[in-house]
Amino acid sequence: SNPLLPLPVLQAAHCQMIKDLSACLLGQNLRVDCRYENKTDNPLTYEFSITKDNRKHVIHSTISVSENIYRSRANVTMHKNLVCLHLQSFTTSDEGIYMCELRATNDYTGNQSRNITVIKDKLEKCAGFSLLIQNTSWLLLLLLSLPLLQAVDFVSL
Repeated sequence: SNPLLPLPVLQAAHCQMIKDLSACLLGQNLRVDCRYENKTDNPLTYEFSITKDNRKHVIHSTISVSENIYRSRANVTMHKNLVCLHLQSFTTSDEGIYMCELRATNDYTGNQSRNITVIKDKLEKCAGFSLLIQNTSWLLLLLLSLPLLQAVDFVSL
């Protein structure tokens, strides 16, 4: 067998940095999850944009300047293998094709981008776990209320 055979496959895999792009609703907010495979420890830059009426609008980015109308409503959180866009008070006027673009410093395979069409009525609610990631104060509140719950339990005995 030819040991050189798997090489092109490896190269193709290397290009596929973004694995998955998904969107969901968390209350009134839109969350767009851009999952990627970490190929390098180099710093990662990102750009989230929306295309509507054939025009591209940058929502949040470390690559270029985001538009004013989105800047105050958008923030991005980065976790292991996940870049997460949070857009507050999502309405039908925010519907469109959302694009996640990732770029690792000094990675010459070029930009990775993936897009998803977001329509309010078709969005699913985010899974419960994501609530913890997005809202740490909620988690804190839960932890603080645990002794209280135990106390209540004790009383009912």
